[in-house]
Amino acid sequence: MKRRLTMFMACLFLSLGMALAQTKVTGTVVSQEDGQPIIGATVWIEGTSVGSITDVNGKFSVNVPAGKKLTVSYVGMQSRTVTASDNMRVYLKADAHSLNEVLVTGYGTQKKSAFTGSAAQINAEEIGKVQVTNAIDALKGKAAGVQIHTATGQPGASPTIRIRGINSLNAGTDPLIVLDGSPYSGSLNDINPADVESMTVLKDAASTALYGARGGNGVIQITTKKAKKGENAVITVDAKFGSNSKAIPEYETIDNPAKYYEMWYLGLKNYAMNTFGYAPGYANKWANNVMINDGTYGLGYNVFTVPEGQLMIGTNDKMNPNATLGRLHSYEGKEYWLTPDDWDDEIYGTGTRQEYTVTATGSTEKSSFYLSASYLDNEGITAASDYSRFSTRLNADYQVKPWAKVGMNVSYAHFEQNALGNDGSAGSSGNAFAFSNIAPIYPMYIRDAQGNIIFDEKSGINSHDYGDGSIIGLQRMYLAQSNPISDNMLNTRHTEGNTVNATGTLELRLPLNITFYSINNVYLNESRYTSTTNPFFGQYASANGMVTKEHARTWSYNYQQRLNWAESFGKNNVELMLAHEYFRSYGYDLWADKSNQFSVDNKELAGAVVMGSANSSMSDYNTESWIARALYNFDEKYFASASVMRQASSRFHKDHRWGTFWSFGGGWLINKESWFNVDWVDELKLKASYGETGNDNIGGYLYTTYYNIANSNDNVSLTPSSLGNKEITWEKTGKFNAGIDFSLLKGRLTGTVEYYYNKTSDMLSWFSLPPSFGYRGYYDNVGDMANSGIEIDLRGDVIRTKDFTWSLHANLTSNHNEILELAEGNKSWYDEIAGYGYSSSSYFYQEGTSAYSYWTKEYAGVDKQTGEAMWYKNVYETDANGNQNYYTPDGQLLTAKELETYTGEKHRKIVDRETTTTYNDADYYNVGDVMVDLYGGFGTSLSWKGFDFSADFQYQIGGKVYDGTYAGLMNANNNGQAIHVDAMNSWSQTNSNSDIPRWQFNDVYMTSSSDRFLTDATALTLSNITLGYTLPQSLLGGNLQKVRLYVVADNIWTWSKRQGLDPRQSIGAGNTNTYYAPMRAISGGITVTF
Repeated sequence: MKRRLTMFMACLFLSLGMALAQTKVTGTVVSQEDGQPIIGATVWIEGTSVGSITDVNGKFSVNVPAGKKLTVSYVGMQSRTVTASDNMRVYLKADAHSLNEVLVTGYGTQKKSAFTGSAAQINAEEIGKVQVTNAIDALKGKAAGVQIHTATGQPGASPTIRIRGINSLNAGTDPLIVLDGSPYSGSLNDINPADVESMTVLKDAASTALYGARGGNGVIQITTKKAKKGENAVITVDAKFGSNSKAIPEYETIDNPAKYYEMWYLGLKNYAMNTFGYAPGYANKWANNVMINDGTYGLGYNVFTVPEGQLMIGTNDKMNPNATLGRLHSYEGKEYWLTPDDWDDEIYGTGTRQEYTVTATGSTEKSSFYLSASYLDNEGITAASDYSRFSTRLNADYQVKPWAKVGMNVSYAHFEQNALGNDGSAGSSGNAFAFSNIAPIYPMYIRDAQGNIIFDEKSGINSHDYGDGSIIGLQRMYLAQSNPISDNMLNTRHTEGNTVNATGTLELRLPLNITFYSINNVYLNESRYTSTTNPFFGQYASANGMVTKEHARTWSYNYQQRLNWAESFGKNNVELMLAHEYFRSYGYDLWADKSNQFSVDNKELAGAVVMGSANSSMSDYNTESWIARALYNFDEKYFASASVMRQASSRFHKDHRWGTFWSFGGGWLINKESWFNVDWVDELKLKASYGETGNDNIGGYLYTTYYNIANSNDNVSLTPSSLGNKEITWEKTGKFNAGIDFSLLKGRLTGTVEYYYNKTSDMLSWFSLPPSFGYRGYYDNVGDMANSGIEIDLRGDVIRTKDFTWSLHANLTSNHNEILELAEGNKSWYDEIAGYGYSSSSYFYQEGTSAYSYWTKEYAGVDKQTGEAMWYKNVYETDANGNQNYYTPDGQLLTAKELETYTGEKHRKIVDRETTTTYNDADYYNVGDVMVDLYGGFGTSLSWKGFDFSADFQYQIGGKVYDGTYAGLMNANNNGQAIHVDAMNSWSQTNSNSDIPRWQFNDVYMTSSSDRFLTDATALTLSNITLGYTLPQSLLGGNLQKVRLYVVADNIWTWSKRQGLDPRQSIGAGNTNTYYAPMRAISGGITVTF
């Protein structure tokens, strides 16, 4: 206590002494452009952390020691340092955004005006607008050339990121993440978005070649916050609380139980009439008899009470008007009430989202620190799904000597996640979201005779119907023997983990303008996964409970040493950099499972007695790099850059481990030419770059042959696993970029227009081998691919006055993908239309076409007479006897006799095409590129006095998405599956112009895969709305500097071509509603700054 009092008194007298030597200075800060006062400008006493903020009239007051100057700054304006005087008036010029903006680039920073490459950057203000678990999601719609998709909406899910398309068919296409200068291989969820100062997307070779093999798919630089020099100690508390809800509506299906029974009956009746030849009256009776309990035709459940002796569906094909919903059902002497439940309402609900962050920053002349602590609790919109994280970060530095500075940036995070299994698997009985497509006739719960849900004492939850006949004796036809909603309550899929990311830095200023940097990083991630299945219900009940444990550990380190030299010779400015970097990452995994648990509460392996399987694995990956870069500019008007990197990767054989990657670029600031006199142009820069990057993301050990170790009667045996190829090496991508950066009207309008062409060579390709080799095949480097496109990024202030600012921003990307070369061994002749190529999954790979060329049968509509679906098939040239003619590849007709002995490649000539109702007779066609034509984002922001508002949209235009869910809902053969309302417009004798095939059971090909279900992928998403109010300074007292109240909403609504369809789900053509639905988050919050 005595020491504290002494310290307090010393500070008090020191403050009094300083006050006596100070002069009170007042003044006004105004805009030079329009003379309007600037609200919230910062006025600092030069060389100190003491200052003030201008009020609503632009006025300030500060006590200034004798002889001191003031530094005045404001966002969007050029800072000024002026001599202090009473009643002073300080004019600030508008700062053209792009002139002095600093970009975080590879191994350092550059002014945007000097940057010759391609990059997009968003700052902490933009990141802070959105509620995201990982910062990368804040890039959605904000950066041209960047596509971010998340298949599942589960809390804690990680996104898929693509920059300027895909560059490979078989190698990885994810960009490199660089965190505070070091490659980052951990989870993006471990980085607290509130700690992020900026994110920079590097897209061209001038930006990414310095990262060699790991930068071939682009680089995202994440820079965390640190204290600003001269900044007073500031404490900020931010708290937000809100709710999560389902953001995408379900498909428009028949939700009326009576209507559903009518449609199912109609399919059976039509089947009886057209297949068995039954008359309508007899078909009516037959369909009624089989539609419930028949193992082939039935639904298994009847939830209507129908008067004795009457049929459920009348001869008018409508529900019996005397039938009532709900039925008393008897089984083994007990009575149960059957009534349907809304499964979608039971699957999805709402969850809460809360996030609290405290930061403290401060600096002195020699040191600075940034300290944060944050807690996120994000409940899912289903039972047993959530994600929580506690994170903290300390970023500090200290100027040890005028020539030496040390720093540290350490973060820790603890996370816990509960997730649902089989997410996205449409046919899995363990996937709760597959039950979004269940017919509206099935009960979820088991009810007593009075309709009350029965509580199951053994499991401790309500009794759920598994449709397996075990309790009420009824077999559900749709995903029988399962109720994943019940399982989610009783089973466990829990992951918890801890991560530490630590970076130490050393900066030494050496003679001759040389600066040495050493950046050393270590990352550790430990996680523990627990999975249990309950012993009470479902398919695994007979095992009396199962438990699986997995422990994973990843740790990596990165050592970087760098020499920078900068010198000016008159108007010639030169910067050189030499660097060495070594990265290594280790992964360890251990897992085992056992069954027959003693208690469901004991979720450890020791609590079960029957051993299942156990295994472990490890991985090791490292790279080493030598790097050189040169930057030159003349009079800050003409710019040039060049870089070269020599890098080795452990993923290749030692003879092919090293690769060389390089780039060069140039820029010209036209507005600095003496002959350029256009007042409304602040900046006009032409830039271009070219270089070569690599991609080693091919998986491990492809260069060596390895085997599986197997148990053969308790003896060790080896079975072939993979044939190695020691010649395998880097995929290389040559990148050309050209563009224009501009700033107009004193920064009111800024933008970038760029063209790019990226060509990948030596693509990784798979070559199949005959079974006699013992191996399925091997990989080799054969094939080329190109991506080219245009990007436009615009930002502007429509109105900018003293009190009101209205800004707009928009970006657009058009990317074209083309396969240039494929391995000869993989290509084969298909027909005259398709030519040479090969199909894989739903795509057709062919030189001269997109890697997303869809390969399917073409729908030809409906046979007007029968209502059957039709498809196209080719008609081939025949001889006089009707036999098809065959030709050699050079066009020579083969005679019948020659065909008997000919073994070479032979072709048929297509002379026409016709329709067929036999699906297997139809031909496959390349129906075109399904990738979107345009994508990007746009938005607006407004501020008036203390109010601020912003809204952001994402969009994609064109392209196709295969709507597999819609196809399934249009099928009359899926007993117990929901039916789309469009099926009610199917072909019939009275509706013969419909393009929807007849509604008939056992028409097994009525919804078979074809371009009929390729749907326009155009979509528009209202991704964020933020409304805030900052309290006036006059209302704040004590230590309060700023108080802001706000409401924020994310992922608000998506418009697409069909209700329920979410084309954003993937980059490609697949779509299903059996993934966890995207979540909408709406929260209110408060930010208080002390």
